[in-house]
Amino acid sequence: MAQQENSLITEDEAALYDRQIRLWGLDAQKRLRQSEMLIVGMGGLGAEVCKNVVLAGVKSMVLLDHRNVTELDDCSQFLVSRDDVGKNRALSSVDKAQELNPNVKVSADTEDISTKPDDFFKQFDTVCLTCCTKETLLRVNQICHEHNIRFFAGDIFGYYGYMFADLNEHHYVEEKTKVIKSVPAPGEDTQPTKKQKTHLKETVYVQSTTTYCRLKEAFEKDWTVLSEKELKRSPSLYFILHILWKFQQAFGRNPQPSSLENDRTELVRIRDEVLDDFGVKLDVVGDDFACHCTAELSPVCAIIGGVLGQELIKAASGRDAPHNNFFFFDGVEGSGLVDCIKQ
Repeated sequence: MAQQENSLITEDEAALYDRQIRLWGLDAQKRLRQSEMLIVGMGGLGAEVCKNVVLAGVKSMVLLDHRNVTELDDCSQFLVSRDDVGKNRALSSVDKAQELNPNVKVSADTEDISTKPDDFFKQFDTVCLTCCTKETLLRVNQICHEHNIRFFAGDIFGYYGYMFADLNEHHYVEEKTKVIKSVPAPGEDTQPTKKQKTHLKETVYVQSTTTYCRLKEAFEKDWTVLSEKELKRSPSLYFILHILWKFQQAFGRNPQPSSLENDRTELVRIRDEVLDDFGVKLDVVGDDFACHCTAELSPVCAIIGGVLGQELIKAASGRDAPHNNFFFFDGVEGSGLVDCIKQ
């Protein structure tokens, strides 16, 4: 009985969420309202995702980040202010995030995600990681996959951004238009031509299931079996991400505007190593990429944060098919691409 009452939408909530209830339906809003989420990394991307999901109306959200606000955050992290420089990013983001929607319980966790035990993640139905190392992404994804917790990841490197989703076996409902019958138009022959027919249509709801792979499987794809033509159609940003993750591993940080010249040299050197490991030619990623991958640019955060927030909402509400499994955005080219990469 308590659970049934808990799932009811109040009049105030119905008024607040009226437009989106019209968009995806009351049942989807109820499922979204029961969702408990964890957002890791409160940089520019984390702020965008937090804003989009809190406004949609989840049950609760924990913002986790052990790092402090820096002057660079002023470029894209709108949940903090300049007065917060030197303070914890998660704590500094809570108040403004809570103001967005009083119906959502927003709290902060200031511990390092890499120190969290496996059991910590079991309290959430959805986990979204940003600003994390490759090792942390792989570890948390494995935990979430084993316990059927929806897993998302994303990050911004200058003009480049990505998101990844692993929803294990995901069930959802989507709208489809169905032709129910065709009848002659008024005043026409009983056996009209196709052009004369009036098609009557109705909207039906279809249940579907999509199976996702773990991030580890996406990282173990064999690129050497692809032809040169197939490789050219593959997203170069996939390889750029691996270059940037290897840079993080080597230097313990992302490329910085203050050390751009030295970082460019290192990035090109690492590029050669990474592409050699993948067994692909160096021209798959040109030298110019190294000039465009420093800091979190607010327009790129808005684009990736919009897509990532949308996917979190779709997954939690069970409405429409979420992306499977990568979305890549190249701000230099001004293009985005959804691609399913797996072993």
